[in-house]
Amino acid sequence: MIKNASDFELEDTNGKKIKLSNYKKVVLYFYPKDNTTGCTLEACSLRDNFKEFKKKGYIILGISADDKKSHKKFIEKYQLPFILLCDTTKEVCKKYNAYGKKKFMGREYIGIIRKTYIIEDMQIKQIIEDVSCKTHGEDILKIISKNK
Repeated sequence: MIKNASDFELEDTNGKKIKLSNYKKVVLYFYPKDNTTGCTLEACSLRDNFKEFKKKGYIILGISADDKKSHKKFIEKYQLPFILLCDTTKEVCKKYNAYGKKKFMGREYIGIIRKTYIIEDMQIKQIIEDVSCKTHGEDILKIISKNK
């Protein structure tokens, strides 16, 4: 499943430009919206496993269409130790096929699709499309451990 990751540059909560290619090992996760139930569960699962990701040499980059102010509140409220990036134009979400048709409670609409990429040396090692918000951190760590 290995293929090249598309490089991008987005701003974090402090306006610092973060470029994907500056990192060797990345867990890149796309999520619909700050402070919503599923997104909070997912972020907290990643937070609770953060030390383990760090030990394995991975950084976590979260992307949604929320702005810096929203991300900052989300980070502060849940003490998130990783970087959240602002993709207000949804350009990167589209590049990574994380924006499109979704279904919720029988309704179809267009939005950000919950999806995670495990990237090493700008190579996509794994794509997780069936995300379990509550156990996402553990699920990713299992995949990383299995791939070694």
